[in-house]
Amino acid sequence: MIHIQKDQRGFFFKRGDYVKFLKPGSYFSPLFANRSFSRYQVVIVDVNEPFSLPDHPLHLFLHDEELLQELTILDVQDHELALHYEDGKFVNVYPSGKYAFWNVYKKHTFTMVDKREPAVEEEIDRTIFNQTELRGYFQIQHIPKQHRGLLFYNHQFQKEVKPGNYYFWYSAIAVNMETIDMRRQQLDIAGQEMMTADKVTLRLNFVCQYQVTDPLKVLEINNFKEQVYIHLQLVLREYIGTYRLDELLKQKQEIGSLVLERLKEKEAEFGVRFIDAGVKDIILPGDVKEIINTVLIAEKKAQANLITRREETASTRSLLNTAKLMDQNETLYRLKELEFMERICEKIGDISITGGGNLLEQLNDLLVRRAGEK
Repeated sequence: MIHIQKDQRGFFFKRGDYVKFLKPGSYFSPLFANRSFSRYQVVIVDVNEPFSLPDHPLHLFLHDEELLQELTILDVQDHELALHYEDGKFVNVYPSGKYAFWNVYKKHTFTMVDKREPAVEEEIDRTIFNQTELRGYFQIQHIPKQHRGLLFYNHQFQKEVKPGNYYFWYSAIAVNMETIDMRRQQLDIAGQEMMTADKVTLRLNFVCQYQVTDPLKVLEINNFKEQVYIHLQLVLREYIGTYRLDELLKQKQEIGSLVLERLKEKEAEFGVRFIDAGVKDIILPGDVKEIINTVLIAEKKAQANLITRREETASTRSLLNTAKLMDQNETLYRLKELEFMERICEKIGDISITGGGNLLEQLNDLLVRRAGEK
């Protein structure tokens, strides 16, 4: 006797050939008396598992119409993948081949993926990519914030993409994503030796800021930063070489704006926008520094002497004007005398008086006598 439970199905074989599909129930037949050693065999399977009979390919059973009513057949082509869902929940992924699933207790649905288009479709829920069953079937390309991605299929440019995570199926098409930083960038030229028009060698520290506007153009330039660096270096050499040292030092602040104008001529070629440029330091040789310092000291001394002479002239002119006023006004003259007497008294510590009379009388007599003489 053979008993098949409700969640089971049986397959009757005769001499290895499939004969009949057996549904749940009990079967009495002398043919089944000794299943292990007779030429008749019954294979019982669980309908909760995918359809599978070891050593028996699927196509042997596809002619049985009664069996096909309880099976869902999946046929995956060479260029496809099949995402398998049971009752709406993802369970597995299947490459090319033919598969069968029991639909007795579960509803099976499939999402077919065309690997000839590597990008994962938008309608596919990204949470399924956390499932272990999908490992080895896809790759993730991450584009950071404030960057742009350039997508290539088999080294052929496809499109520019914004920051985010992008999913691609592994296939015969090679997928590559190049990342370009769109933030403001800074390029420094440090300690660059240059020669002025009067053959003075100096070292220059220069800084330039730029921002990428055309990521594809930047990617097409081999060693992009090095190319920008060399161009900036050439512009600086050309500019510095046309001026004498003293002229260059006078217009140090203007160098940046003039170089920036030259750089802007190459914006379209480099795929960037040059924002700012300027000189950080001009470093002179030691002997040139001494000469310049000597000149500066001499200039400052000359300026100091000129200021001193101007002050002396102004002071003399002021004294002359005061003398004229006192000569014309006796009261003013007396006030000026009293002012000088006050200054003298402020600086005298001890006063010795000779003769009779007090100090005020003697000072008064002195002033009256001098007034009479005038």
